[in-house]
Amino acid sequence: MLENSSTNLSNHERPSYAGIWVPIVTPFADDAARSVDYGALYTLVVRYRALGVAGFVACGSTGEAAALTDQEQADVLDTVRAAADGLPVVMGVSGSALASVRERMLRLAEHRPAAFLIPAPSYIRPSQRGIIEYFTALADASPAPVLLYDIPYRTGANIDTETLLALAAHPNIHGIKDCGGDADKTQRLIADGRLQVLAGEDAQVFGTLCAGGVGAIIAAAHVRTELFVEMARAVQEQRLNDARRLHHALAPVIRLLFAETNPGPLKAWLAAEGLIRNVLRAPMMGVSEGVGRELVEVVGRV
Repeated sequence: MLENSSTNLSNHERPSYAGIWVPIVTPFADDAARSVDYGALYTLVVRYRALGVAGFVACGSTGEAAALTDQEQADVLDTVRAAADGLPVVMGVSGSALASVRERMLRLAEHRPAAFLIPAPSYIRPSQRGIIEYFTALADASPAPVLLYDIPYRTGANIDTETLLALAAHPNIHGIKDCGGDADKTQRLIADGRLQVLAGEDAQVFGTLCAGGVGAIIAAAHVRTELFVEMARAVQEQRLNDARRLHHALAPVIRLLFAETNPGPLKAWLAAEGLIRNVLRAPMMGVSEGVGRELVEVVGRV
């Protein structure tokens, strides 16, 4: 069931997903339609490209993909790829029904993403067998590699460790963004070695890297990018005291950015820096007045 001869790559032939990846926000204009601000998006990507990141994820949770039309998602991907200027861009694709997700994935494949980041189907809470069938069908169909996205607090679907280990046998499934919050699961996936494990929980980057994870896809990398990049480099070079110091320095920033639902605080921070407008699409809301004041104060001290 997991055979796919057209993508039968051994682990050493697979591209590396090591490093810090920015799941880029989608800036909106402050107009009636809250239209996508593609100019601000392009400028943001150029900014982060210069700071040593490994690549970008377009239309992930931080990018408010659920609020974008299919055309807007394709246009966001094109904009990020153009601004990334050769750095890889992974595209988020999510939904509940296999047929519609597969159809959208194949349309987006024409825009040449480096890989697809795909969570479990949301809302319906499928069985583990259903999850295996879902990811297998998508990985079989995809002309680009697939990265699993384990984020049960958004999808409502838990992916068991044994399910992930079964999916690791698929030659077109290369890695996982790990937001499961299960340290034992993380350790077992890293020890197994077939999937490249990227931390998806911002506060767990240091631990995941020290355990052998290859990198991270984290919203907080928007605001202290160079420190996250240096922390990953320090772990790789076995400079653990340096990495630990950076981890502790970044912890208060991470707590503030997740004081309310992402990307609300992140957009408020970036707006305080003058990089985007503090605009989200309903039902996402801007941060509360208290958190907003704290963010402005922190940004003002930088």
